[in-house]
Amino acid sequence: MNLLTTTGAARRLGISRRRVLAYVAAGRLPAQRFGVAWMIQADDLAVLVRRKPGRPVTTGAGLRRKDRRARP
Repeated sequence: MNLLTTTGAARRLGISRRRVLAYVAAGRLPAQRFGVAWMIQADDLAVLVRRKPGRPVTTGAGLRRKDRRARP
């Protein structure tokens, strides 16, 4: 069992420690709490490695009004 801190997991994933904590809070990244620290199994990082970076593509709902108008 190879356990990582949230800082170590963030370094491996290339994201911030806060983002790792947000994934843990949302239930998207399994973690165990030991005292005040969250520990994450290295194998569980594969869940987030498979995700696509960035925001999901919207179908127009997120576009500004002027961008939705047809251009002449």
